Amino acid sequence: MKYALSKYISYSLLVVVIIILITATILEKMYDTTFVINNIYGTWWFICLWAHLCMFSVMLIIKRKVYRRPATLLLHTSFILILAGALVTHLYGLQASIHLRKGESTNVIANKETGKTDTLPFMVEMVQFSLKTYPGTQSPMDYMSEILITDKEEQTDTSLGISMNNIGEYKSYRFYQSGYDADMQGTYLSISYDPYGIGITYTGYALLLISTILFMVLPNEGFQRLLRHRKAKAALLLVICLGCSTLSSYASSPSVLPKETAAGFGNLYTYYNGRVCPFQTVAIDFTTKIYGKPTYKGYSAEQVITGWMLFPTTWIDEPFIKIKKGIVKKLLNTQNDYVSYNDFFSNEGYRLDTVLAKMHGGTAVPNAREINEADEKMNLILMLFNGELIKIYPDCIKEKTTIDNNAIVWYSQADNLPEDMPHDQWFFIKHSMDYIGELANQKDYKELTATVKKIRKYQEKTVPNEMLPSDMVFKSEKLYNSINFIKPLSMILLTVGIVAYILGLITTVRHQKMPHWFNIALITTVCISLSYLLIFIGLRSIISHHIPLANGFEVMLFMSLCSLILTLCLWKNNASFRSFGLIMAGLTMLVAMMGQSNPQITPLMPVLASPLLSVHVCVIMMSYTLFAFIALNSIATLLTHKFGSYSHTDTSFMEDKSEIALIMLYPAIFLLTIGIFIGAIWANVSWGRYWGWDPKEVWALITMLVYSFPLHRKSISWFKKPTHLHWYLLLAFLTVIITYFGVNFFLGGVHSYANS
Repeated sequence: MKYALSKYISYSLLVVVIIILITATILEKMYDTTFVINNIYGTWWFICLWAHLCMFSVMLIIKRKVYRRPATLLLHTSFILILAGALVTHLYGLQASIHLRKGESTNVIANKETGKTDTLPFMVEMVQFSLKTYPGTQSPMDYMSEILITDKEEQTDTSLGISMNNIGEYKSYRFYQSGYDADMQGTYLSISYDPYGIGITYTGYALLLISTILFMVLPNEGFQRLLRHRKAKAALLLVICLGCSTLSSYASSPSVLPKETAAGFGNLYTYYNGRVCPFQTVAIDFTTKIYGKPTYKGYSAEQVITGWMLFPTTWIDEPFIKIKKGIVKKLLNTQNDYVSYNDFFSNEGYRLDTVLAKMHGGTAVPNAREINEADEKMNLILMLFNGELIKIYPDCIKEKTTIDNNAIVWYSQADNLPEDMPHDQWFFIKHSMDYIGELANQKDYKELTATVKKIRKYQEKTVPNEMLPSDMVFKSEKLYNSINFIKPLSMILLTVGIVAYILGLITTVRHQKMPHWFNIALITTVCISLSYLLIFIGLRSIISHHIPLANGFEVMLFMSLCSLILTLCLWKNNASFRSFGLIMAGLTMLVAMMGQSNPQITPLMPVLASPLLSVHVCVIMMSYTLFAFIALNSIATLLTHKFGSYSHTDTSFMEDKSEIALIMLYPAIFLLTIGIFIGAIWANVSWGRYWGWDPKEVWALITMLVYSFPLHRKSISWFKKPTHLHWYLLLAFLTVIITYFGVNFFLGGVHSYANS
């Protein structure tokens, strides 16, 4: 077969694969995962499509004599091995589950693919199940099962310990912890049998890692050839460093405690969102959720929440509740953006009752989300009124359980207390807040402060020190709460970045230099912002006891950090990157704040407690940051080319910009590829399968394939024209946007938990 024909068929098949993958994710949203697996991913024709793609790619590699370039040959070989491993797993692998009750043994398993039952060649018995909790809470940290395997053929008994991210293996059967019975006398285990596919696939992963390193360092590969360009050499630094790297509102004055007195409440331990934290955190979350800001009329969050607790009659007419949409305003018969507690009630009762009844009955209601949000704010206030929100009274669980012999349960004043609780303790829990209320009305703030300190002493006496946050963690969280300026910082960075971007375009078109004082202001802004982010993320890491990359807010902050680091790396190489970094950092911070004004810190889900997760997310977000810079570079290049004074016959400017884009494209796509397969290894360790055709996985693969085309410029001559390349790179960034945002908000999937 001629070279031109094999090239055409190879790239055409790749385009067809991308189109089918995009279609499959849309169909999965319309129907379900089972539908697309049965009709697309698991079909013979889809497997044949990948096989033909591999076959014609091999032919193309031979005809182009790629074997003379070992890194490129090894890179493509790794992909073929990974696909071969996936095929072997599909043909010979098994995915099943088993339910075990304590003391019972069985060899019957449920096949996840066929829905039928199969049998194991040995008996499995659950000896013990235990649930490990986070210190001082009942939030699960890990699930642990001890099973006994009896193999009559081998005449052996084998004991296995299984927990989240800790696999039990026997004769190529791999057991994964997936759930447990409510009484903790039974466990659910996932079973994976893949004796050949995993080895082939992991070999492909290893070759992929080796080939990417070789590709970046060998002199005859594309990346090093680009670096020989005199204006592009310094761009290598980016890869190294990135890897290391209102007066009118005072008209009314509700009653509050003095600021110092209210701050004393902030020093109490509180059980909130599955963890023990300062009362200050609850106060800030309460104020921010309902009002939209962490302070109100100059009052601190502690003053606000204690005001609602101790002086409710002075707060119920305050315009404290923020309303976003017109539908809620219409139901409340108001046009104001802020309404009071009493505005939710009329002579007929709760104004939202009728529409909520329709919604609960299954009737579709426009703007249902906004109605639910307004109702949730009211429920939060009612929980505070009823005393249910503030859980500040700990008590040790006395019954011997398999949860944790030192487990602690936290009560609020309104909770039902154990019947065997000592009377003095029961009386203290039920009446200490009532006493504080009396002292507040008498303005006896000295005695009130002393009573709050008694509650703190009760907490320390009841809960062992090792089960409470350490003084460093406690103070770190209070400092974190006091320096949370992400939203204003994002607006500053966006404003400065846009001004720098416009000024940069003007000076480039006029062949002028940026004013020296402006450059100093820019680098000062970058350094201050970078220092703040490092401190902010560091504090969040101390508080949560893990690298903060477990949700959308934390991932977006990390991307902001990458953007600022990248800006410093490229400061002297390209003036346009200075504005790019500020804009990207500001945008990602703003996106981080969209979900919640004050994102909560919660205990890490057991499945996420793996170092592979942190590496996976870090590498992926580094690649996304580079893709964003490439897109911004393309925008600036195309605008300058169109409106600047450059001749259309003078291609040196466009070629320079193209080479800069490609310098960033190589590490970007390699980081994305490695990140995808680190995620696959994590999935295999956690769930027993390294690829599940989840929409996020599929779109990450689509992004990798789309961005791979410009790397084949020698084969695809269309990319040799700089304008074509920049337009393509700009449009390709849509796949990144869909992968991160589109999947999270529209397509869903198992990855959505990490980005909420």
